[in-house]
Order: sequence, then C-alpha cells, then structure tokens
Amino acid sequence: MLKPKQMSRALIVGHKDLLEETIEVLHQINLFQIEDYIEDDSGLKIGKPIGKGDAISRSLIKIRSIASFLEVKDEPVKKQNASTLLRDLDSTLEKLDKEVSRKTETRSGLEARVKEIESLKKELLPFADIPLDLDLYRGYDNLSIFPGSIKGDIEGEISSITKSYELFSDHKSGTIVLFVPKIYTEDISMVLSDHGYRELKVPEQKGVPAEIISRIDAERTDLLRQIDGIDADIRALKDEYKEFILASNEVLSIEADKSEIPLHIATSESTFIIEGWVPSDSYNKIERAVSRATQDRVFVSQQEIEHEQESIVPVEYDNPKVVRPLQEIMNLYSRPRYKELDPTALIFISFPLFYGMILGDIGYALVLLTLALTVKKVVKSDAVKPLMNILIYCQISTFLFGILYGEFLGFPLAGVVSHGEIQAGLIPGFNTIDLLASPVGGEMITYPIHRNHLIMTMIVFTALVGLIHINFGYILGFINENRKHGISAALLEKGSWLIIQIGILLGVLGYLEVLRSEAVLYAGIAIFLVGFVMLLKGEGVKGPIELPSLLSNSLSYTRLIAVGLSSIYIASTVNMIAFQMIWPDKFGLMTVFAILVFIFGHALNAVLSIIAPGLHALRLQYVEFFGKFYEGGGRKYDPFGYIRKYTEE
Repeated sequence: MLKPKQMSRALIVGHKDLLEETIEVLHQINLFQIEDYIEDDSGLKIGKPIGKGDAISRSLIKIRSIASFLEVKDEPVKKQNASTLLRDLDSTLEKLDKEVSRKTETRSGLEARVKEIESLKKELLPFADIPLDLDLYRGYDNLSIFPGSIKGDIEGEISSITKSYELFSDHKSGTIVLFVPKIYTEDISMVLSDHGYRELKVPEQKGVPAEIISRIDAERTDLLRQIDGIDADIRALKDEYKEFILASNEVLSIEADKSEIPLHIATSESTFIIEGWVPSDSYNKIERAVSRATQDRVFVSQQEIEHEQESIVPVEYDNPKVVRPLQEIMNLYSRPRYKELDPTALIFISFPLFYGMILGDIGYALVLLTLALTVKKVVKSDAVKPLMNILIYCQISTFLFGILYGEFLGFPLAGVVSHGEIQAGLIPGFNTIDLLASPVGGEMITYPIHRNHLIMTMIVFTALVGLIHINFGYILGFINENRKHGISAALLEKGSWLIIQIGILLGVLGYLEVLRSEAVLYAGIAIFLVGFVMLLKGEGVKGPIELPSLLSNSLSYTRLIAVGLSSIYIASTVNMIAFQMIWPDKFGLMTVFAILVFIFGHALNAVLSIIAPGLHALRLQYVEFFGKFYEGGGRKYDPFGYIRKYTEE
C-alpha cells in the first residue's frame, strides 16, 4: 500500500508472420505497456504500420468530424458487435457522410444568405424613411448627390447658395439625400462639412428602401425557418446514428492503435521484438495468453530491471479501493517514482484530518456532504466521482470535529462562561465542561472546545501537530534514502534533522530548567553540533541554510486554527446581521430579507469552506510534508489496450 505495484520488464520475440496475432492478444488483455524502440547500430529498424492503417485513419477523421458537427457526446448507449460494425462500417459511414455533407452545405448556404440580408438591411436602414427609389440615387451627369448624415438644419444655408436643389431628410436619424447642380458641389461640401456630414453608402438595389426592407425581412424569416428545419433534421440524424457514431469511433480508434504499434517496436527482415512493462502479478497471464494465441511460436521472457532503468519504470498505484480517490491529489502534484514510497495512504488520513480541523462545523458538514452525495449520484463522469469521494471524506472529518468544537453554522452548541457571564449556546441548558487549565495563555480547555476562546492554546497545539507531521516526513525521507542510496546517506541527509531537533529540545529544556541539570543543556548543545556536522556533510551548505525552515514550517500549521477562525467569524457575522434584522421587525417584511441574508451568507461561506480548507490542507501536504521526503516524477502506467464502452467482441 505504501509502495507502487511491482513491475516486470518483459521481452516478446517472434516471427513477423505472427505480429498481428501478438498485437491482437496484447490489446485484448490490456496489461502490457510497450516501450518505444529507438533505432541504434544493432541493425533493427522501426516497423511499418500493418493492415489498412491509412484507410482507418481517414475513416476515423471523418467519423470524428461528423460527431463534432452533430454534437454527439459520450453517454451510455447499447453496445454493438464490433465485427458486425466493421463489416458494415464503410457503407453506413458513406451514407451518413453524404447526408451530413448535404445538410452542411444547405445550412451554410442559408446562413450565408441570412448574413447577406442582414448586411443589406444595415445599409438600407438609414434610408428607410426617405421615399425615393434607390435607382434615382445614381446616373446623373449634371447633378451631385450627397447621401449621408448630418447634425442640425442646413436647408437655409443651401438655399443661400442656390435655389436649384432637392433635399430629402429624416429628422429622427439625421439622414439626408441632397441633389444639387455640379457647379455648386464645392460650396455645398463646405456647408455639409461644417455640420459633421458623414457620407453613407447607397446599396446597389432598385426600389424604395422601406419596401426592400419589408421584403428581405420576410425572406430572412423564411430562411431562419428553413435553418430550423435543417437543425431538426440534424437532431434526427444524431438520434438515428448516435450509437453508430460512438461505436464506430471506438472500434476505429482501436484498429488505428493496433495498426500503428509496429511504429513503436523493433523489427528485422523476419522477426519482431516488443519490449515493455507489465505488473509482476500479471506476467504469467501475459505469457500464457501470447503462447496460446500463437501456438507457442512467440516467446515471452522476463528481463532484469537494471539500476539505470528504474527511472523509466512505469508506476501503477497499489492502494485499497477506499484510498484510491486520494490518488487524484497525488496526480495533481506528481506520481511517485518506482522505488519511492507512495504517500497516498498517508494523505488519506492527514488531508481530511486537516480539512476537518480547519472547518469543524456540523452544519456545513451536513450541507456539503449532501452536495457531494447529490453530485456523485447525478454526474456520472469518472473525473468527478473521485473528487466527490474526497469531499465526502473531508465532510465526515468536519462533522467529527464539529462535534468536538460544538459548532453548527457558526452557532456554538454549548454555552460558555466569559468574563463572569454565561453566553448561551444553541442548545438550552447545555454548557461547556471544564477539563483542565491550558499551560498557554491562562486559558481553560473545555468540552466542547470553543476555538475563539482558546486561540493561544490552539496556535501552540497546531504548531506541535505540524512538528509531528514534519518529523514523520523526515522518517519517510530516511526510508526513501536508505532504499536509494543506503543507510549512510539516509543518516546524513535525513537522520541529521532528527538529531538536530533532539539537540534543540534538550537544550531548551535545560536552559528553561524544566530538567534541572546543566548536563542536559550541554548534552543538547553537543547533540545539536553532531547533527549540524552530519547535515553539513550530507547536504552541504544548503542544509544549514535551511535550518530556520524548521520553525517556519511548523508555524505554517497554525493556519489550521487561523483559517478556521475566519470561517467562524464570517458565519457569526451572517447570523448576527440576520437576527438583528428579524428582532425589531417581529416577523414582517424584514424577516424575509433576514432569511435571504442568512441563506445566501451561509451559501457563500459554504463555497469558501470548500475552497479555503482544501487549499490550505493541500499546501501543508505539498510544501511542508512532501518537501521532507518526496521526489515524485514517476511515469504513468499506460498499458496497450482499450476498455470498451460502446462495442463488444
């Protein structure tokens, strides 16, 4: 559980005549990850695609293009027989392609005409209220025409220049059409310029603009109706061919993968060699399957994994089902290396623990738990399900801490004595029980724990939690270093940190006279110096420079109380505002607003309660914890094969 699956390196060798059978059986069992062959001086060459690779690729591109056009999405449908589908695929695909192409061309033509009409209408609109045939706007030898828009009234200025003019105008839009003799063109242009004249393009049409607009509006309505009809036909095509498209895309993807496998393996004139990886517990299954499919004429042999190959060994998690959702958190950071500890099971404990410690509210736990269960049930996505499982784990932890803290939507469940007065809780008659006096800040530890009355104690407690978590990371780092480089490197690089901390602890206890002996102080100093020298030898100058990080990393865990308090104060503020609105109103109109404030305020805080605790709990894992032992960077185990969803053999 704390390490990835054991992998075996395997070599598959056989005659080229048996390559297709070998590829077929490897694809079916879906356990063998093929390692790409890189050509060298051995004389072996990369193979060539088998079967109808080009035709399959063309069909695959076509089916995916059709799926995109018809907006076919992945969804559960009835499985189809792969052999029958392949037999009829070409004819059905050709028929579907012709139908889709026809619909596409028709729709594109209609949409192009709609855009053309809309563009024409845009040009016509300025002239809509001018009752002139557009054919009258052009074709004069002795007249100048000024179609455009202006600001203000210009007729008086034009009449002062010439009485021989004709002016048509629309006062609403400011559009004018002015006809004047050409000899006055320059003078009229200056007048128009003074009034902000902007020339308008006259459409190349015949007829009165208002009548043309009415006609093209009717045409546009008819075109849109035709487009709606084509959309309905497209939806019908989608419903008719949805199962075929999904199944064809799957079966063609499978055939394309199989045809291209020779591009990843080594071949000679008569043989092929496939190198790859398989989980050790499945090696015998691979061997038996290949031998059975080729009548013992293709040989599978297990190879020793050399030290320099360990960095390329693919990594497959080996965690119980309940822990697997947390693998998503690991993948966000980095998959462990093959010889490295897999901390997924540790995160399964610490991540929800820190999340619950931050939020710790029964009300929010119930709300978010209901949300997670609902999303998990409604959304069938394989990507969403593990995230909802993680949220469920976190809300279980939040609920338990909510019982410990005695909090419900920001309300304390139990009353508490503060400055000699009892502050009532949500449950009448239920008050906190004094347990013991805290050694920090003169605070009293009670049950339920009121976090805002134990701030100093909680700060020290969370820092100690951080110190324990960090040192657990150093212990894991010791184990990792011992595996990779031996006990000496482990002692110097990771053990030195533990020794330094022991020295600091003894020195502080001796200095504060908690242990009343000067020998304790000197022993602490001596142990610290030994650890310091070990660290210097193990990590060089970098190690001592990072010594202050012990304190900063531990203090970083105080966010477990700080972020939690911020959530409490937001919830308490929402409650206070809502109840202050209700109190003087005695269930009137303000009560409605108070209820809305209460609902939306807590809804916002619930959203923040997903984000903030999650991000801070993740940071403590990624930065403070992983930095002490985890390297990551492993390759994902990706076996050759396909898990069929829409077809079956």
